[in-house]
Amino acid sequence: MKYLIFLFLGLLAQIAIAQPLQVSFGDLTARSIGPAVMSGRVSDVIGVNSDPKTIYIGAANGGVWKSIDAGASFQSIFDDNNLSIGQIAVDQKYPDTIWVGTGEPWTRNSTSVGTGIYVSTNAGKNWQFKGLKDSERISGLIIHPQNSAVLYAAAQGHLWGANEERGLYKTTNFGKTWERILFVDENTGCADVTMDMQNPDVLYATMWEHRRYPDFFNSGGKGSGLYKTTDGGKTWAKLTNGLPQGILGRIGVAVAPSNSNIVYASIESEAKDGKGLYRSDDAGGTWKKMSGDFNTTVRPFYFSRIVVDPNNANKIYKAGLEMVVSEDGGNSFRSIYSGVHSDMHDAWIDPTNSERVYIGTDGGAYRSLDGGKQFEMFMNLPLSQFYHVTVDNADPFNLYGGLQDNGSWYGPSSSAGGIENKDWQIVNWGDGFRVYPHRTDANIVYAESQGGELVRYDKRDGQRKSIKPLNGKGEPEYRFNWNSPIQLSPTHPERLYYGAQFLFMSLDRGDSWTKISPDLTTNDPQRQRQKKSGGLSIDNSTAENNTTIYAIAESAKDEQVIWVGTDDGNLQMTENAGKSWTNVAGNIPNLPKGLWISHIEPSKFDRNTCYVTIDGHNSGDNKPYIYKTSDLGKTWQSLVTADLEGFAHALVEDTQSANLLFLGTEFGLYISLDGGKAWKRFDKGIPAKISVRMMALQARTSALAIATHGRGLYIIDDISLLRELTPAIINEELAFFTAKPGYIRFGQLSEPFGGAGNFYGENPNTGPKIAYYMRKRHTFGKMTMELYDDKGNFIKELPAGKSAGINIVSIPIYLPMPKSAPTKNRMALGGTLSPPTLPEGSYTIKITKGDKEYATNFTLNADPKTLYPLVERQLSHATQMKLYSMTEQLAYIYDGLTTMHTEVAKRNEGTKNKKWKETLKTFATETEKLKSSLVSLEGDFYIDESSNLREEISTLALNVSFFPGKPSASQLAKTEELNETLQEVQRQFDGFKQQLTTINTYLQKSGLPIVEIITFEAFKAK
Repeated sequence: MKYLIFLFLGLLAQIAIAQPLQVSFGDLTARSIGPAVMSGRVSDVIGVNSDPKTIYIGAANGGVWKSIDAGASFQSIFDDNNLSIGQIAVDQKYPDTIWVGTGEPWTRNSTSVGTGIYVSTNAGKNWQFKGLKDSERISGLIIHPQNSAVLYAAAQGHLWGANEERGLYKTTNFGKTWERILFVDENTGCADVTMDMQNPDVLYATMWEHRRYPDFFNSGGKGSGLYKTTDGGKTWAKLTNGLPQGILGRIGVAVAPSNSNIVYASIESEAKDGKGLYRSDDAGGTWKKMSGDFNTTVRPFYFSRIVVDPNNANKIYKAGLEMVVSEDGGNSFRSIYSGVHSDMHDAWIDPTNSERVYIGTDGGAYRSLDGGKQFEMFMNLPLSQFYHVTVDNADPFNLYGGLQDNGSWYGPSSSAGGIENKDWQIVNWGDGFRVYPHRTDANIVYAESQGGELVRYDKRDGQRKSIKPLNGKGEPEYRFNWNSPIQLSPTHPERLYYGAQFLFMSLDRGDSWTKISPDLTTNDPQRQRQKKSGGLSIDNSTAENNTTIYAIAESAKDEQVIWVGTDDGNLQMTENAGKSWTNVAGNIPNLPKGLWISHIEPSKFDRNTCYVTIDGHNSGDNKPYIYKTSDLGKTWQSLVTADLEGFAHALVEDTQSANLLFLGTEFGLYISLDGGKAWKRFDKGIPAKISVRMMALQARTSALAIATHGRGLYIIDDISLLRELTPAIINEELAFFTAKPGYIRFGQLSEPFGGAGNFYGENPNTGPKIAYYMRKRHTFGKMTMELYDDKGNFIKELPAGKSAGINIVSIPIYLPMPKSAPTKNRMALGGTLSPPTLPEGSYTIKITKGDKEYATNFTLNADPKTLYPLVERQLSHATQMKLYSMTEQLAYIYDGLTTMHTEVAKRNEGTKNKKWKETLKTFATETEKLKSSLVSLEGDFYIDESSNLREEISTLALNVSFFPGKPSASQLAKTEELNETLQEVQRQFDGFKQQLTTINTYLQKSGLPIVEIITFEAFKAK
């Protein structure tokens, strides 16, 4: 019987151990560092007609941004929802009502997917889901101008496969239900819709047959066409008179708001001479081709938006590689290109002033105040679309990454005043992808742009050298992925890998290459159609290059073990540095063939263990695929759980804990504490459903860098807390994490007067932080947190975090601003606002929770970069503390003198004794005289500033606080001189207090209230 009990208990223990860890990340947060210097793709722009200062920006992957000051500042208002934006519609009758259709309609190979339609009725504060969840892309939204319950939605549909939920939809009940009113087939979506605002029953809609494949894009088909309804969508007529014959592709359409008879259409057609801009002057009855210029025909899948000036039917803006503008109804055009990012997608013209124009491009949003001639960029939209991130070991460390259509950059993890646009440095242009700093040479950076263009960049002179491997005579053409993989060896600082269909290795920084593999792809000719890609408009931009290597990884535990993943489903592995290879993809259970191996992560702890993420979305499969092997690919275990949303991009294993895993998906960042048994979304400080493409760990600081495709870079500054989240800690009522030292960082000069319109990334908080985990939220009884010095002296009480999960309490290292006498001197005010810090040393935190007490220690250290020895730092701190105390002492004296003067003067009015009346008058006069001599209350912060004792003390305190080393001899001498002066003032004040004792005796005998002076301690406490 005893044996059975022990056996049962053992089984329970095993079950408990096997249970996935469920935790709350609590106060652990990410910080956004931007950047905004290169911004990102803007898919839609719209303003409020009745208040043109209010504009909305829809980003390809960055959500919805709102400005109420014409772009001087922006606020993100859609972060809790899908961040891929198709179109925004403002109900101009009730402008607090905003509709958002998700899913970018500009269907390049890297676009994300949407999840339907949302509405806000309070200008973006709150949102409701309103249907069409499977539409994937909403390319148009139009609100009936007289009936806000009626809305039309153009559902473009799935990009990588067929689906039914596409076409033009209508709601008559504010999105409660939707009726599909125009549909062709499951391969044809609605690409655009426009309304005659004078007669809202008249609409024009364009249907577009299109499909993407891993190696091919097809725009056009029998389903494409231009349609018109005159009865609100009950019946439709296909418009053809004057339009090109044969197969059509993508069509953009726009009715002139000021003249409903004038309609413009951008046509992609089978016939080359049929492509271009068309105009109808009879409401679509007949059409005339106006232009076949380059920017009216270029890349119609990407550029088809037409916007007509609301006040001039002959002035039109056509999106293109450059935005082109016609002021004569389409007969001639001028280009917008000077200083503006190419690839332009949308425009909004202020109907109250056509000179004010906003445009959205692949490089952010711009504003023109002269009718679209000159534009200024909004430098405060952090919409950068990173594909990758790496870090170096500098202090502060730098982050490196490449961005969609915006080059490759690096920038710091912190900077004086916050991380600004100017802190970022470019290393390469083009579509930026992988960027790696050399492991030991801080000046060298490797960067790749579209189609395998690999360069080596030298920070010293800013020069780039092309080091792309080139095929030799008799060799097949090298096939490089649009996003070709660079990989630095973790075991050899000069070993560099690069992939085409072959794996290359270099030991001389790319000056020469050795091919160390055969063709590792399927080499399937059916997946090599990229040169003919585009459908009706050939678009061979290398974006469809396929049957290529996409992922490379060398094991940190064995340099002979190298993994390679391809974009056509092969997962290759060598145990002898490339002499022989084994394709282990067939060993992965339940994996469809031909999907992209998106990332490979060999374990940092075990040679035989490796993780892979596999992306099937470009085969129409949006499920996540995540696998782990512990035997070099012979067998595999799926790490997918029901907690995950979105297809997987990359998995990164922690550097110190094999159980701690980070996963980036198309819809967010996930963390596992138990080796992938359970995943939890991390959304503190970072949008919950942002596309996370890659992560990188900075070992020295335990920071996690996060590359998002649409909102730039984020950093979780200390993931060491997650390493300590063991089952033992999770089950404790309260358990402290190891407290890292806090640092006293001294301020550095930053550029002043930046004004509005600039982006500032968050700097890390380097002060001490106390972190602890609580199993349950504290709800009943008292819970306090107290700070003590190393001698056990109480310093102050702090607000204790009471939440379940991780609680992080920042310890304020600066003393409270001192009590101070009034002044109008700016320097003196600055001194008051710059109190000293706590001294360097050890401290204790005590938490009292109910009847239990918990304690931990931490240290407060000087900035590790300080140039000044401890004895000098201590002298500086002691001097600041002395001036701090002097400030409060003087403030007490001033307060006491004010009370003496004011109250004694009042008593004087109530006494009838002539002798005492004179005594009280003299006392009030003398106390006022001394009080007035202590401070300067004249001037206007600039003119006639004067300086008395209060100003001299605080100004000196400010100047001493600027410098962390030894104060100057003059400053030390001045401190003593001012202290002597203050002590003389104190003696005078004490004399007045003695006189007041005598006065109070008289007042008491006369039945008058006495004058009381509070104690110094009471003064500081009030």
